[in-house]
Amino acid sequence: MLTDRAKEILDGAQDKMQEAVLFLEEDLKTYRVGKANPSIFNGVTVNYYGTPTPIHQVSSVTAPDARTLAIQPWEKSLIGAIEKAILDANLGFTPSNNGEIIRCVVPALTEDRRKELVKKAKGAGESAKVVVRNARRDAIDLLKKAQKNEGMSEDTEKEGEGEVQKITDKNVKAIDDIVAAKEKEILTV
Repeated sequence: MLTDRAKEILDGAQDKMQEAVLFLEEDLKTYRVGKANPSIFNGVTVNYYGTPTPIHQVSSVTAPDARTLAIQPWEKSLIGAIEKAILDANLGFTPSNNGEIIRCVVPALTEDRRKELVKKAKGAGESAKVVVRNARRDAIDLLKKAQKNEGMSEDTEKEGEGEVQKITDKNVKAIDDIVAAKEKEILTV
């Protein structure tokens, strides 16, 4: 039976691992994979009255069709600044505007670019796994210290280590599944 201290350590490890999985999901959403996705602009900031501000906070970003992104600024005076921010972000888009809406046509990905994106996605997956493994190691270290210094029983410590491993395996599988799904999405022409 796990003690409150052991549960606390396991919860902390689970939280760190879950953060790594969520970060990976958010990071992979920003990959441009040949179809329009408004989250591509998540990391792009525009100079809004001297303050770097994310595009989605000063405009409406939509995907009217699979190959086009439309950005409608809430203030027409921002059109030039938003176009400059998109070009500076080096996302591979050439924005054009009609005085009210900025349109970005999403070019089809080349085979080389697809392979490069798959490699990048796998690298991001490995980085997330490193975070998960570090959280596992830290949790096991905390369990051993609790057994040594706080009077936790050896059985509880061993049971806690087993639970940490189960949580680790679950999160590593989630990371593998996320990366595999993104790889499939990237390679689908």
